[in-house]
Amino acid sequence: MDWKQETDGEETTLDGASALDLLTDEEGDDAEEAPELLPSLTLSSAKAKLFATLEPAPKLALIPRTYQEDALAAWTVNRGRGVVVLPTGAGKTMLAFMAVAAAGVRPLVVVPTLELLKQWAEGFSKHLGLPPEAVGQVGGGRREIGPATVITYDSAWRRPKDLKPFGLLIFDEVHHLPSGAYRRIAEATDAPFRLGLTATPERADFLHQDLDRLIGPVVFRRSPAELSRSRHIARFRQQRIYVELTDEEQYQYQQCMAKFRWYMAQNRIWGQGFQQLVFRAASDPNAREALRCHQQARVVAMNAQQKSRQVLELLRRHGDDRVLVFCEYTSVVDSLSRQLLLPSVTYRTPAIERRLTLQRFRSGAYTKLVTGRVLNEGVDVPDANVAIIVSGSGTPREQIQRLGRVLRPKEEEAVLYEIVARGTVEERAARSRKVKDS
Repeated sequence: MDWKQETDGEETTLDGASALDLLTDEEGDDAEEAPELLPSLTLSSAKAKLFATLEPAPKLALIPRTYQEDALAAWTVNRGRGVVVLPTGAGKTMLAFMAVAAAGVRPLVVVPTLELLKQWAEGFSKHLGLPPEAVGQVGGGRREIGPATVITYDSAWRRPKDLKPFGLLIFDEVHHLPSGAYRRIAEATDAPFRLGLTATPERADFLHQDLDRLIGPVVFRRSPAELSRSRHIARFRQQRIYVELTDEEQYQYQQCMAKFRWYMAQNRIWGQGFQQLVFRAASDPNAREALRCHQQARVVAMNAQQKSRQVLELLRRHGDDRVLVFCEYTSVVDSLSRQLLLPSVTYRTPAIERRLTLQRFRSGAYTKLVTGRVLNEGVDVPDANVAIIVSGSGTPREQIQRLGRVLRPKEEEAVLYEIVARGTVEERAARSRKVKDS
């Protein structure tokens, strides 16, 4: 592998060891000496008999960034096991191809969507020089096992026998892995090398703690702010814009929230008791009504009339920019698309139409696009420099995913706007999901 140290002066530390110590010796030799000093991934003779080497040998056709070299070194120090946390747009896929070249054994990449299935398969040929016939795909009606193979999570847990020949498992969006059925994928194989990739490993159900056993611990982590300061991704700012509900919207919102709060108080459900309400709703019709009222209140806040006007104002302000507008619900996407005459992509958009719409956005034929959760992950979204969140959940993962859509390296500053209905549950959700500036 052709390793090169970037000379941007960045000093980055790793868990338990300095990246500088891993890439240079005590006398401070140039980074060209790094290949001899980097820890190597080796298998015991018994393991080597079980897991074949990757043929043809991969040839890495990229120059790694400094933090990608550091991440690979940290993973290698941990004997080829662990999770790497990098923001969307920071080159997690490139890091995976570096790991494939370093390990030298047959790799299996597990992905959450069919779109990623195709992207990864193409990447093996483009970035590692593997011929198309050496790259298998399993999922979406295909079952082709190759020396290097890409498989969906849904296919992988149903076909444990297909997992046996591979010595390196790579889990894209690894936060999916700890869920009930998917964890069987990691448990069904003795693959010695395992790499998990994600922008945010943490899960609300705390099952991410199982990743230590299934894949290995987090061995390397960088935030959007850290990579932005070192100019590896775009400089960015986040701006929250508040809008007011109309008198009619305020009345509807307060009516719904009053019914919700009455049930919660009557049943002494306090603090973080929303999950308790959800459980009660399975058998208690009054709990179901309270849950419906809370949901309806959110819908009122997310559909506030002032939001569409604010979106229009921001689109005018950024008339020459490529803008992605994100909404929580498909109904809001459809409404904005009709009102502002914007192209849209949702989970209901036919595959051919979606592909054509994204191609037009990539070429510049479209410069504005409104979408829902479907573009949060698993889709190769063309580059943009402005994101507008009209409505969203309270999860930091979603915020990082959407921010990542505008963070690919560029000279101009990326901007993430959040439009929040004042005095509603949206305010708390916006505070919960804000990406930290450190």
